[in-house]
Amino acid sequence: MPYPSPPRTPSGPRRRTLLASAAGAALLAGCTSGSGSGDDSPATERARAQAAADSATLLERYDAVLRAFPDLADRLRPLRTEVAAHAAAFRESTTPAATPPGSASPSPTTSPDPVPATAKDALASLAAAERTLADRRARALLDVPGEPARLLASTAAAGAAHAYLLTTGAAK
Repeated sequence: MPYPSPPRTPSGPRRRTLLASAAGAALLAGCTSGSGSGDDSPATERARAQAAADSATLLERYDAVLRAFPDLADRLRPLRTEVAAHAAAFRESTTPAATPPGSASPSPTTSPDPVPATAKDALASLAAAERTLADRRARALLDVPGEPARLLASTAAAGAAHAYLLTTGAAK
């Protein structure tokens, strides 16, 4: 007895697959379209403004160490350049209209701590500042959606890498 031939299966994707794919693509496009996340809530704007202020303070700290120890310039300039880029990215993502007057910097930025007396201590101080900021950003990203969370996560990871680079070279 011969086996019956298998039922004819369509050669292309099924309608349900196409509809599900289109719906998924629309959701993805909605999450990543535009310059921001689509959520310009006060909490998100505060997190962005705080991150911009924190990056500016860290940048000042790098500048103070570079002034005190110019021989560290080759080592610190690439890290300083990244910190400056982080500050610029947070400033660009902050919409001035959404930030109430007088609250551009949620916590007052004070002058950076005094530069330690030795280059090794200065590097350790920068590493500690990078680590502290990375931890703060990692906690803050849980409270913000989409693009701001991705920016916080990437700068937190970069800060952790900077801390590692500053400490591994300091031991040498």
